[in-house]
Amino acid sequence: MYAVTPPQRSDLGSNYGLRVYQTWKGSNIFCLQGRFIFGPDARSLGLTISLIVVPVIVFCIFVASKLMDDFSDTWGLSIVTVAVVFTIYDIILLMLTSGRDPGIIPRNSHPPEPEAIDGNSGASQTPRLPRVKEVEVNGNIFKVKYCDTCMLYRPPRCSHCSICNNCVERFDHHCPWVGQCIAQRNYRFFFMFVFSTTLLCVYVLAFCCVYIRKIKESEDTTIWKAMLKTPASIALIIYTFICMWFVGGLTCFHLYLISTNQTTYENFRYSYDRRSNPHNKGVVDNFKEIFCSAIPPSKNSFRAMVPREAPMPSRSAVGGGFMSPNMGRGNDEIEMGRKGVWAMAEHGDDKNVGNNERFHVNDDELGDIRTTTDDDEQSGSRPTNIHPRHSSWEMSPEVMALASRT
Repeated sequence: MYAVTPPQRSDLGSNYGLRVYQTWKGSNIFCLQGRFIFGPDARSLGLTISLIVVPVIVFCIFVASKLMDDFSDTWGLSIVTVAVVFTIYDIILLMLTSGRDPGIIPRNSHPPEPEAIDGNSGASQTPRLPRVKEVEVNGNIFKVKYCDTCMLYRPPRCSHCSICNNCVERFDHHCPWVGQCIAQRNYRFFFMFVFSTTLLCVYVLAFCCVYIRKIKESEDTTIWKAMLKTPASIALIIYTFICMWFVGGLTCFHLYLISTNQTTYENFRYSYDRRSNPHNKGVVDNFKEIFCSAIPPSKNSFRAMVPREAPMPSRSAVGGGFMSPNMGRGNDEIEMGRKGVWAMAEHGDDKNVGNNERFHVNDDELGDIRTTTDDDEQSGSRPTNIHPRHSSWEMSPEVMALASRT
């Protein structure tokens, strides 16, 4: 059991005057003063761009330029033009995927002010927040889990990315090739990038085969001798064939996920084969949701000034301290990709049902699952009666660090 004491007054507002991206607690990398946000592995973007651009340059120099002599001026020039334009389009989709907020939920600033106590009410017991809360969305019951790092209850389909160290809405996966989480706000661009890369591979492979055939017909030789005359075409055919299986297979897999309204994280971790998928709206509506719906605005203003923090509640106000629902549990039971106690709760293990709660929200109210205390802090006021069943904060490592100083 750990008790949290308020920080010294000198610590309050220490970040005042800085911008949000300058004090960001996640592992992200910002460019152009917070206008672009990347994951911590953004350096892999250079490798990804090279794997796309270098083969296209080889194709234009050793294949497409030669085909311009075999076709009319218009058709020959169009082969090079299409390859270049398609590559630029592919790189733009890559940057739209990698350089934007994927749907990060802002962290809460302080732990809650718990008033209820687990079990029997006693002065010697320490308040504890429930590990899981039940939320009813459009008639479906979801169990939302508590995030120790972000100090909030994650909305349905939200998960904490252990690489970026953020809670992300409609989390699909973290892609090392684009150096960013794939989630609610960039999934559309990610799929378009993978699909267009598949088409680019097919385009290059097809015209390499056409060039080999042209050599065979013009010199009246065997296909093998024609292949030996253009080693660049052979290398491109092998390369694009391998890449086509990778990105093509990924395209087919995500087409399946879109048609069933699943995420990669849900598909690998949960099994909707045994029960109905509550998110599935039908194939047509599922595709409309991904490609035709408006992308929600970012919940973060990275270039905004950091608001002055309100002082934390005193120990006497919270009965001397509180306990995290995950206190004493290893990080491997909390972070993304490991089931621990959360998976037990997700799949109906209600041994600790006394710690679970249910409340009802509509689909358009999911953004209010986080407590409104952050907004109150910015306006200079704090709610007087905060009930732990409506609170979405918890003790983070930063708070523990503050406690250790005092």
